[in-house]
Amino acid sequence: MDSGELKRIFSLLTPCQAQCAPGMTPTVVFLLFFRPGDWQILTIQKTNTTGYPWANQVALPGGHVDPGDASPLSAAFRELEEETGIRASELEVFGSMGHFPTIANKDIEVFAGYWKQPRQLEVASAEISRVLELPLHAALQTHRALGYAGRLPSVEELAYPVDDTRIWGATARIIHCACEHLLAHAADL
Repeated sequence: MDSGELKRIFSLLTPCQAQCAPGMTPTVVFLLFFRPGDWQILTIQKTNTTGYPWANQVALPGGHVDPGDASPLSAAFRELEEETGIRASELEVFGSMGHFPTIANKDIEVFAGYWKQPRQLEVASAEISRVLELPLHAALQTHRALGYAGRLPSVEELAYPVDDTRIWGATARIIHCACEHLLAHAADL
């Protein structure tokens, strides 16, 4: 599957929720795929900061939409560059996967895309302890093996292993949604 096929598949996605839920804090993340042929998903592990509610959690790069941001997508580009050094010119954006509300009163709009030329990243060390690559084939294997396909497991059950840790919570829900969509529309997975 090449980037054109991946873009075609994501163009078929009907966003799970089309707009930000009222009263929730708007946030954005990028679900970035890279290395065609051995597709990877870019994830980050947050730093172990005392009092930070997401300390040590694995997430997708992103953050809050600020009042000065022209759009949620421009906020996603800003956050991505702040956290990883990846610039908008390095991406092909497939579009929005919709909104994922969280129990922490955040509304996450997810943008899917392709990082065209991966390179060494300049991580924001105050926020991010490390970058993790989640192999797409491993995410799909976990998805099938643990019986996630065709259903949405509970927050306690849903998790995807990556390196020596695991992805859970809202990030796992986003990856679950992507896996479901890919399995429904890609012939060779």
